[in-house]
Amino acid sequence: MGSIQKMGKLYLIPTPLGEGEGLEEFPPQTVEIIRSLHHFIVEKEKTARRFVRKAGHPLPIRSLSFYEMEKYRQMDAYALLESCRMGHDTGLMSEAGAPCVADPGGRVVEKAHDMGIEIVPLVGPSSLLLAMMASGMNGQRFAFVGYLTSKREALAAEMKKLEQRSAKNNETILFIETPYRNRQILQVAKTALRGDTRFGLAANLLHEEKQCIRTRPIRDWRKKGFPDLYKIPTVYSLFAGR
Repeated sequence: MGSIQKMGKLYLIPTPLGEGEGLEEFPPQTVEIIRSLHHFIVEKEKTARRFVRKAGHPLPIRSLSFYEMEKYRQMDAYALLESCRMGHDTGLMSEAGAPCVADPGGRVVEKAHDMGIEIVPLVGPSSLLLAMMASGMNGQRFAFVGYLTSKREALAAEMKKLEQRSAKNNETILFIETPYRNRQILQVAKTALRGDTRFGLAANLLHEEKQCIRTRPIRDWRKKGFPDLYKIPTVYSLFAGR
């Protein structure tokens, strides 16, 4: 009788939050695992290759295999996990920060669970947790609601609903936006939210010189104005509880 092929592990690999960032925020163990892998499931191959090269992979980058999730979108996610099925440990990467959080990698991990593949999350930066830590808001009860609507009138109504939810549940609400829509988010927040609702910005996280982390009541933002965050990756937070 032939032996049963042991499946490889799926490592969930965080990546830097901004271009040009080093590996200072990555534990040595995470870097060593990246260097040991030959197969990677990625959001964008070009970005992933650059990161793996920066991590000091000992093999020529062209000899490694990168599977773009977008190219497999019309196929079953099982196809992306062929390397694991064949016994090869494989890394799953986001474009920035922790994979599978505000990121398409979640469906791959779902299929990996269905296949009985061992999942190994690795330590590294997460913009959402960093923003929550720095917000000064309720860290005992919080929720991430992803992207809000892009329609301005509907956006005001949606923010008011989130404010009501925060007040009712004593809950911090986190959300993100496409960077070129940041100005719209700030303009709507200034007019739609109550004056005593606390509103936080966490932009350019882990860029010591460019980082902008501030939380103020909306009434103070109205007086002092918001910084210009146009095209800058930002995590927003609001808290209307006690």
